[in-house]
Amino acid sequence: MSRSLAERSVKRVAIVSVHGCPIARLGSKDTGGMNVYVRQVAQELSGRGIYVDIYTRDHEPDDQQVVVLGDRARVIHVKAGDHSRQKEDLPACLPEFVHGLLDYTRQHGLSYDVIHSHYWLSGRVGVVLARHWRAPHIVTFHTLAEVKLRARAGEREPDVRAAGERKVIASADRIVAFSEHEREAITRLYNTVGDNIEAIPCGVDVERFRPIDGDQAKRDLGLQGSKVVLYVGRIEPLKGIDILLKAVAQLEQPESVKTLIVGGDSGSDGEMERLKTLTAELGISSQVCFVGRVEQQELPAYYSAADVCVVPSYYESFGLVALESMACGTPVVASRVGGLPTIVKDGVTGYLVPWRCPEPFADRLEVLLGSPVINRSMGEAARSRALTMGWSAVADRLLSLYGSLLTTTSEPSDVRSA
Repeated sequence: MSRSLAERSVKRVAIVSVHGCPIARLGSKDTGGMNVYVRQVAQELSGRGIYVDIYTRDHEPDDQQVVVLGDRARVIHVKAGDHSRQKEDLPACLPEFVHGLLDYTRQHGLSYDVIHSHYWLSGRVGVVLARHWRAPHIVTFHTLAEVKLRARAGEREPDVRAAGERKVIASADRIVAFSEHEREAITRLYNTVGDNIEAIPCGVDVERFRPIDGDQAKRDLGLQGSKVVLYVGRIEPLKGIDILLKAVAQLEQPESVKTLIVGGDSGSDGEMERLKTLTAELGISSQVCFVGRVEQQELPAYYSAADVCVVPSYYESFGLVALESMACGTPVVASRVGGLPTIVKDGVTGYLVPWRCPEPFADRLEVLLGSPVINRSMGEAARSRALTMGWSAVADRLLSLYGSLLTTTSEPSDVRSA
């Protein structure tokens, strides 16, 4: 694809992802779709000749400072607070992160054409870097406090987060939303104009996530002879896993269905223990397997072994799991929330459920588990849909956006507080 003169002038991109390291193990706390997004975008951009540095927090004692992802893409770990810090404690670490990042760039003579930050913590860093480097700042939030608070009763977010999001929204040169729904939510809940927000859907690696023989995948996972329902993602209340478990318990023959919960640790996490207790109370413990974390390269086998993938979230800004499942030819039953309607076509590639209660989920599961013809038809349509949403298209749109924002860079200004 040819690029305009402005786009060709994009040489170096700084991606800021303070708490979301793109090489961290997926499925654990604070890892998920954002980590995948950052890594995939960086690799796609580097394949177009762009130099991409991803700045993230040093989060493990044995982290190497620089990890190469490709010829022109790398992860740079910056020390900011001790490794035991939780995400809610990270705002206090941002000044240290900024100074460590700038020290690194000075030592190595680095400058960047654009800054793309991910999540509100990174957005606050991006605000400072944009002032310092006189470079355009693009931000993708992935989740937003005001949206989460309205999605599920009992959600809590610190006041500093919503305030930080408002500051970043007010100063960013452009906001990238994953869907028109997210774009409208930002406009409405943060009292901003929509002209500064561009909706660019997420993508999927259609080479890695592709259909493999379902019967063989079941045999490899020890699931032969069973219908399989799959959940993949973080283990937290907002994901609605309890809805899925209650739906499975309502199936006409729950004993013939294996439900796999992929993600999280199998240890003493509070939400994991709550879900295990609920499973016992529902009498389905023998049919539910809490798999724990699974490496990215192993996920296609799980998606292909599944007869249906369920995304019962109270909110998803996009819903990468749904798209990965569809790319593997497995239909999806998902909540009609956030960006999920952008991916799942109701009645075509799966079903969208507008109510966050188990009965309608159970009804849709009965259809897909009980009708091989419908299941196969929806699976084929799901794969076809996913093929139109590869990461290459995402990178093309982002690069076009970056190029449109470029201006003449001035001399760096003084560093200001994050």
